[in-house]
This record gives sequence, C-alpha cells and structure tokens, in this order.
Amino acid sequence: MQFKYPELLWALFLLLIPIIIHLFQLRRFKKTPFTNVKLLQKVVAESRRSSALKKWLLLFSRLMVVTGLVFAFSQPFFAATTALAQKETVIYLDNSFSMQAKKNEETLLEAAVQELIEVIPRERSFSLFTNEDVFKDVTLKDIQNQLLELKYSAKQLQLHEIALTAQTLFSSDAAPIKNCIIVSDFQARISSARQESATTIKQHLIQLAPDNTTNIIIDTAFISQTSPNSLELTTQLSGTGNLESIPVSLYNDQNLIAKTAAVFDEDNKASILFTLPPNEVVNGEIEISDAALSYDNQLFFNLNQKEKIKVLAIGDADDDYLTRLYADDEFDFSKTTLSNLNFTNIDKQNFIILNEIPALSNALQNALRSFISSGGSMTIIPPAQMNFESYNSFLGNYGNTTFGEKLDRELKVTGISFDHPLYQNVFEREVTNFQYPMVSQYYRVQSRAAKILSFQNDAPFLLEANGIYLFTSSLDNKNSNFKNSPLIVPTLYSMATNSLKLPRLYQYIGANKEVDIPLVIGQDDILKVSLNEYEFIPEQQYFANKTRLMFGDTPKEDGIYTVTDGDNKVQNLSFNMPRTESDLRYINIDNLNADSKNDSIAALFDQIEKDNRVTTLWKWFVILALLFMLTEIVIQKIFK
Repeated sequence: MQFKYPELLWALFLLLIPIIIHLFQLRRFKKTPFTNVKLLQKVVAESRRSSALKKWLLLFSRLMVVTGLVFAFSQPFFAATTALAQKETVIYLDNSFSMQAKKNEETLLEAAVQELIEVIPRERSFSLFTNEDVFKDVTLKDIQNQLLELKYSAKQLQLHEIALTAQTLFSSDAAPIKNCIIVSDFQARISSARQESATTIKQHLIQLAPDNTTNIIIDTAFISQTSPNSLELTTQLSGTGNLESIPVSLYNDQNLIAKTAAVFDEDNKASILFTLPPNEVVNGEIEISDAALSYDNQLFFNLNQKEKIKVLAIGDADDDYLTRLYADDEFDFSKTTLSNLNFTNIDKQNFIILNEIPALSNALQNALRSFISSGGSMTIIPPAQMNFESYNSFLGNYGNTTFGEKLDRELKVTGISFDHPLYQNVFEREVTNFQYPMVSQYYRVQSRAAKILSFQNDAPFLLEANGIYLFTSSLDNKNSNFKNSPLIVPTLYSMATNSLKLPRLYQYIGANKEVDIPLVIGQDDILKVSLNEYEFIPEQQYFANKTRLMFGDTPKEDGIYTVTDGDNKVQNLSFNMPRTESDLRYINIDNLNADSKNDSIAALFDQIEKDNRVTTLWKWFVILALLFMLTEIVIQKIFK
C-alpha cells in the first residue's frame, strides 16, 4: 500500500490522546466496605467490571476513528510499478488510400478516428502523425476537428520510417515510458523491418482489417492505334478477389460518350477499347463503380491539340530515311545542307540531326551550344571522313567526349541498354534473338557519356550525355545496315519525342514529372495550373522555343488541370493517383516484433489503462471511521 500524502501519517501520534485519557479514567482506588453494605459488594464488583469493559471498547473505537481519518487524509492506494511512472505516447495513424476499405459500412480510417476520439482522455497530452501531417504535444480537443477532416494520402510510410518519425517526437529524457502506437491495415507492400532506436520505445501494433478484400482497379489507359478517322483508347483493369463483369463509363467534360462492360479473365485482368474522334480536344474520365477503394475507380486523361515536334536535319548525306521516319502528323521536319543553313533557325527547333557533316565550323559550334543551353536536343552522325579537331572541340564539354582513330573492323551491334529512357516502354522484355545491325568501320571514342548501344566487343555505338546523342559510326549504307534495322525506328523516333516532353494522356501525382509547353513567354511572365478554385504555380524553366514545367509534390488531388498564361488557356494536364495502394493483401503482424498486437484501438487502450490503474482506498477508511463512530454510539447506549 502506498500513500499520496505520507507525511500526514505523523498524525497517528494523536492516538496518544485517547489512550492517556483512558489511563486517567482507569486509576484504581482501594475502598473499605462497611458492614451494612457488605451484602452489596458482589453487585458493585460486577458493575465495575462492566464499566471497565465499556471503557476499553470506547477506547478501541475512538482509536479506530482517529486511525481511519488519518489514513483517509493520507489517501492510500494500490498501483503497479509502472502506473506512477511518467509516460509519453506517440500515435501513427495510417491515412493511405488502402484505408478506404470498409468494415461495417465504414472506412477503416473513419473507424480509427472515431475510436481514437472515444478512448483518448481529452486532457491527456500526446503526439500524432500521419503519412503527411504531424501534431506534436497536443490534446484531443486541439486536433479533433483535423482528425475528422483528415484526407487520404497516396504516400505510405514504411515501418522503419514510422519508427524514426516517432523517435523524433519523443523527448530525449530516458526516464518516461515511451509508447509508440501504430494504427494501420499493414498492407503487404509495407516493409516489415523494424527500426531499432537507442532509447527504449514500446511498440504497439493495431491492425485494422476490412470485411472484404475484393477491389477493382483502373490500371492504365493509352492510345493503342491511330487512323485518319479515329483513335483507339485501350483501358486496362485488374483486381483482387472473385471478380465479375463491371460497367465502365467514358466521359468527356461530364458528358457520357461511351459505356461498355469489362469481363475479367482467370488472371483477374480485363481490357476494353474505346473509339475516339481524331484531332479533337478530349477532357476524359474513365469511371467504374466499385464498393471497395474509391480512389482507383476513376482515371483522368486528356487529348490536347497535338503539337508537332520541330526536327531539323543538317548535312549533304542521304536523308530519305529521316523524311519517312518523321512523318507530318507528328513532326515538323525540315532539312538543309550546311551551305544553305540559316543559323537563326537553329534556336527555333526542338531536335537537330547533324547528318555526317565533315567538319564543324566555329559559327556552327557556337550556334549549337546556344541551342543546347536553351534546352535543345541533338544527334550527331559522324561522316566516314571527319575533321577530328572540330568535333573534339565541340564534344569536349559534353561528357568529355573525344573521337580517336577509325578502326576497320566488322562488328555487330549487340548491346542494348533496355533501362535507358530512350527505350522506355519500347521492349516488352529484354530481347536475345534480335536482328542485330552491323558496321564495317567505326571510331574509337573516349567518353563519360552513357552507353545506349554497343558492339559485340563492348565498344560504344551510341552514346548520350544531357540530351546529346552520338553515333560512333557513319550510317551510310556502304558502312552499315543500321538504316534497314528495326532498331532505327524506336531509336531516332524516341530521340525526337524526348526532345520535347509533351504531356502524356495523364501524369501520376508525386512522380516528379517534367512537361514542356511549346510556348515562349516573357521572363517576368508565369504559367499557372488550376483546378476549380485550387491554383498553384509549378517550378518552370524558360527556353528559346518552349517553357518547361516541373511537378514535384504538387498537385495533391487528381483531376484535369488547366494551364493558363494570364487569362489565356494554354492546354490541359491530367493527374491521377498512383495505384500502389490498390492491392488489398496484408502482412501477418504475428510475424513482426512488437510489445503488443491488437485488432482494435479500444482493446489496446483498455490494457494501457489497466496497467496504469490506481486503486484508491481513502473512501474505505472514511467508511471505517464512520462505522466506529456508530459503534461508539451503540456502546454508549448498551452500557449504561
């Protein structure tokens, strides 16, 4: 038994008072009986014994009254060792999109918020953080409204990130007991590695599970085929659980333009086809109705008025293959000989091809450097006979590249860097039985530039540094059959398309994407991006022939955004949430290291309150004192 005010126990010395009084009352006197009262001696003796018993009973009851009152004011209690220790609590509340799954007609996040509001004492201080927000040293009344309005996030912290964040919210004092409470559905994609900390932190896991793990996802949409009369938009869906066919709707500016049904195969995948008119601006939304996660039930996309990429080929070599490759529907292709080149046209291009020019004059080098510094991209195809000094003078600033001797050796181009952005989404898998092109002569090159294509002896055939592509061999038909290889189309096509980062059908939020707007604006002007009442200014870079927009963590919400230059609408951009949260598979938390594991917040807090419970006894001692007061009254009544 422990006491809240143990110093009051000194009051037990007050027990001496009734004891002293009682001793005075028990002083004995010797009496001599007279003859006439001798017969009453026996009666008087019995009366004295009764009186003495009464006094002892009164003394005992009074001592118990004083003792009960002293103990009551000292406030005795029973408590566990940890109940009196100082405690700190940090709560991680998972608000990722997977918490949209439902249990008892309520999302997991909504249920978690309601439980926290019900079980956390309103005056207790704690810290709470989500995937994006942090509330440090607050009480429930301080953040209750924020919790009720908490939005879902595409971000998902890993367990080691949760532990590190929680550690920053605890104090540096080692004395308090530190409880880190993790409330999540513990999706399978979360890392199971636990971050150990220098201080002792008790980790409590609360796994919330939905009633149903069936979920259907709109994975992607892309233009699969184009023709003069139509565009074919392919939409792919997938899901988990037992899936049935589901209706899929296509909207353009809130107008329903098509509707069909998606039928899933044995792999729970489905593909549907929509036909769209060509050369028409479409602000599209693909939508399904699914009772599980809601964030992946729509996919926004848009088709803007198509901007042609400006490509200029400079040189006297054969360029018929370039004319066929850069068709009029996507490219504004032009060609010129070196003698007829108008240098003022260089900065107006997006992509330049130096087609086997024997030597680079100083004027051409300066014009190309200005073009590259303004964000331009180019490809250099060396001639069979070159002026090494002029080429090396120009290339020295780009990957420290220098041409060496020409080697007469027939080699195949067998090495392909499939991970390079040039071949992104070109090959479904790494090809091993490719029809490899050949060269009979090539230049030895020293460079720090990235190797994209290489010969069978690992010497480079195609290099890239900061948007500058360099072949190490002439592509003349007498020297190479590369022009007839199927590899030339994706290679040169991707070079041109990458030179102007035109918006795709849509972007994923948080993917750090760059979008080039083919618009030249003043240095003091800015492009704004907006959706309804929400407007922001992305990071932007200005070039001679375009403006580049860079998107990091913004925007936060999916939808079709409008890019404006002042009051003028430039074009639309579509943003969607990444689909990483859509797979409703979960970790078995029994395999994780933790101090406790529960399936509800209330169960954990009940256990914590039980460990912290203090049983007070002062009321019982007050009752005890009252009982002995009543006992004294009864004694007074019984013993006359």
